[in-house]
This record gives sequence, C-alpha cells and structure tokens, in this order.
Amino acid sequence: MTKPGKNEPMLARKDARAAEKGARTAQREAKHASKAAEVAAKASRQYGAAPAVVNPTPAEPPTRRTGKPRLRPAVAALPAYVPGARGDGRPMWKLSSNENPNPPLTGLLAALSDQLAEVNRYPDMYATELTEALAGRLGVAREQVVTGNGSVAVLAHVLTALVQEGDEVIYPWRSFEAYPIAVGSSGAASVRVPLTADGRHDLGALAAAVTPQTKVVILCSPNNPTGPSLTEEELREFLAAVPSDVAVVLDEAYREYVDEAKAVDGVDLLPAFPNLLLLRTFSKAYGLAGLRVGYAVGAPKLVAGIRACSTAFGTNTLAQHAALAVLKREDEVRERVAATVAERQRVLAGVRAQGWDVPAADGNFFWLATGEATGRLVADAADAGLLLRGFAGEGVRITIGETDANDAVIEFLGDWRR
Repeated sequence: MTKPGKNEPMLARKDARAAEKGARTAQREAKHASKAAEVAAKASRQYGAAPAVVNPTPAEPPTRRTGKPRLRPAVAALPAYVPGARGDGRPMWKLSSNENPNPPLTGLLAALSDQLAEVNRYPDMYATELTEALAGRLGVAREQVVTGNGSVAVLAHVLTALVQEGDEVIYPWRSFEAYPIAVGSSGAASVRVPLTADGRHDLGALAAAVTPQTKVVILCSPNNPTGPSLTEEELREFLAAVPSDVAVVLDEAYREYVDEAKAVDGVDLLPAFPNLLLLRTFSKAYGLAGLRVGYAVGAPKLVAGIRACSTAFGTNTLAQHAALAVLKREDEVRERVAATVAERQRVLAGVRAQGWDVPAADGNFFWLATGEATGRLVADAADAGLLLRGFAGEGVRITIGETDANDAVIEFLGDWRR
C-alpha cells in the first residue's frame, strides 16, 4: 500500500515543466503579435487605414423584367429573301429559280438509295471524302476546301469568320439577293455599288468604295440576275488594287455555264492572291438544288477559320454521297451543260430579234431590264403559263428551261412587245 504524499515531488516537477513550456509559448505568441502590429502600422502609414468590416445591407430583390424578347436591330431590318414563284395548280413552266430542268444524273438515285439505311447516323462532319475529291478535281490541297449546306450557308460562315459589328462588306447591286441578308445577319454594314448600264460589275467603283472598315468584297461571276461574267484580266487588276487584308469572295455558282473564253476561273488566281475566296455549288449544273451542297476554296488559314465557324454536320449524308456520285459523271454533266448553253444561245437570238435589249448571259438565265413594267410582265407571263422571277421596278430574270418552255418564252415575249 502506497503511502500518501509519496508521488508529490514528481507531480510538482511535471507541473513546473508544463508551466515553463506555457510561458515560452506565450512569449512566442506575444512576439508574433508585436510583429504583426508593426506590419499593420507600416501598411497603415503607407496605404492608409484598412476599411472597416461591416455587414452589408441585403440587396433588394430585382424587379421582375417584363415584355417580349427583342430581335437585334440588324436582324429586324433584314430584307426578306424572295424565292422563285411556284405554281398555283395550273400547268406552268417554272423558270423562276435557275434550276436545272434535267432529271437526276445516271446513278444518282441508286447512290442515294444505298445511303438511306444510314440516316440514323450522323454524317462525316468534315465531309472528308467529298473534300478530297473536290481538292483533286480543282488541283488544290485538301486544306483549301470546306463544304456546307449550300453556298449561301458557306457565305454566312465566311462572314462569321471575317466580320463583326462596325465592319463593312461591299458588293455590286443588283446582284444575288442573299447578300444583304447574309451581311446584315453578320452585324456588318452593307455597301452597295451600282452595276454599269449593261449589267456588269463596276470594278473601279467597287475598289474606290474600300475604306479602313472594309473587311470583305463580294463579287458574282456570272452575275445573278443580270448575267455577265468577269474576265480574268479585270479581276487580276481589281485584286491588285484592293488591300491584301480585304477578303475578296468570288461567287461562281454558275461557272460551269460560262463559254466566254476570257471569263475568269477563280481557281487560276488563288496562288497569286491569298485573300481570294471562291464559292461554288452543286445546285445548278450538277442538279442537286434540293440536297444543298456548296463549298468554298481558298488559302488554308482562311478555310480553317471558315470550317471552325461552320454548322456541325452541315453537309448531310445524302448530300455528300450525291455530290460524290455526280462528280463521277463529269462527261454527262458537260453534255447537259452544253445543251443548256445551246438553248440559251437559241433563246437569246430569238428574243433579241424581237427587239429586246439583253445583256451578256453567261449563266443558265438571262435578264430583261423592264423597269416599272416588271410587275405587269410577270403577271402576264403567269397567265400564259410561265413562272418568271421579277425584281420590282428593275427587271425580269428568266431561266433557260426545257425546250418547250423556252419556245413558250420566245412566243410570249414576242407577243408582249406588240
């Protein structure tokens, strides 16, 4: 049995050691506090006193916004795209949309049928096989080609990549009516330069319209709806005159129908002018208007930017395989184009013989500057079974169609002038 008091010296020594340790800790804390006070005082002298911490007053709940979503002013101001007229149930020739009147090319329907079982799958996002086929056909690198849902969609992607609010886009007018819509949608400002009296681009005036705000110039060859195409010489001169940081977009939707020896082929100018971008389509000569396949060709860096802005999977599976199928039918395409050109020459000879003034026509259409009589002519044509494309107060564009349709056009225009 332990006697009381036997462990008291040991406990006392432990208490002493604990007290000594506590004193040292207190000294260190006091030293740290003193140092912190010195730092705070120095900061106060240098920067002023720190702001007092206060409990913020709770903000009032925001007032609930009312009204309706508003369109951007640029979008609200967009002109409406006017498509070619469609029939009203009566037998009529549709010559209002510059469509190819021929049936699908050989093998096209079979190619489409083979792909129907795959429509539950997404298409190749980059249209790899089609892009490679186009690059090989044009003699350019694969990186210089990008496809899209028709050349109009590709133009929208071009503008998305290149312009923003405050920029300017110049184009001739009258020209393709999608241009004002595409430019307005991008936020840029349209600068329209009037055509010459014979329906051609006024390239001198277009070049003179360039300002520091100009980012893009759009040209159309052959020009839709008036018909003339640009020559290689005049386009070279224009490109040399325009600042190299301005992109020049050459819309060649009707290039296949051009038989003018001096007319430009944009591909030939790409090596010399890296600011040149070409737009082309499968809608016209290749007869794929209902499937929407267009593409741009240009410098790899520009094309990469356009591709980055493109709608994902924008060129659908059927469109890609249809385009590949018709590219394999080049001989048949050329035969059909030659037939259309021959019909165009026949129709123009007949119409000009009647006294009509028709500008150069290098596409699958021709133009009549009918001014204020435009509405009456279009209405009378519809009564005669012809759907034409009228531009109010300016003129009429007439597509070269089937032989019987073209005969009807010649007869109608001859009667109308009497």
